[in-house]
Amino acid sequence: MPLPYNAIVMEHFKNPRNVGKMDDPDGKSTVGSPACGDMVSVYIEVDEKTKVITDVKFESYGCASNIATGSIITELAKGKTLEDAKKITWKDASDALGGLPKIKSHCSVLAVEGLREAITNYEEKHGLVVEKVPTTLEVIRRRLKNVLNPLTGLDIVRTNLVTEMGIKDGVVTISVDLPEDHQFANNIKEEIKEKIETIWDVTRVDLVFKK
Repeated sequence: MPLPYNAIVMEHFKNPRNVGKMDDPDGKSTVGSPACGDMVSVYIEVDEKTKVITDVKFESYGCASNIATGSIITELAKGKTLEDAKKITWKDASDALGGLPKIKSHCSVLAVEGLREAITNYEEKHGLVVEKVPTTLEVIRRRLKNVLNPLTGLDIVRTNLVTEMGIKDGVVTISVDLPEDHQFANNIKEEIKEKIETIWDVTRVDLVFKK
């Protein structure tokens, strides 16, 4: 049975460009979940004066489409300004790869989302967010869905590890159904803070672990 991928996709799958993790990126993101079959992390370095992406890398857990799209997205983004990189679409990636199966669109869209989330992460860190809409609990919940529960591989919201959330005067309070001395507690704490503390109107994140 022939593979559903063309030669360009297979080349990027077998020999992906820009694979790896940056130790101290200017912006980063992780989207998806290995438990659902696909996950991608994107890291970017940005020239602070020109706002040009000087380097970009990705790590992927997923199918050929996910890996190939991560590879081509990093190639398309490198050398572009943040504004131009934001405009890269799944169709741009698909066209550059010579076409992707529609059934695999969800897998490959993750790389595009990952790039945009990494750019957003950079902009929030540097106070570049233009549309400063007050943060709501729904925004907090959406971001927490990108924090994995290491016990299950699913996110901490879906697995009910987050029991309560609140936001008042810039302080976000999150209750976690896990003892503070649990082996994964520190990792989860760092990931939550990383996802929430960069939001423009959040001044502090308080985590409450189970007694």
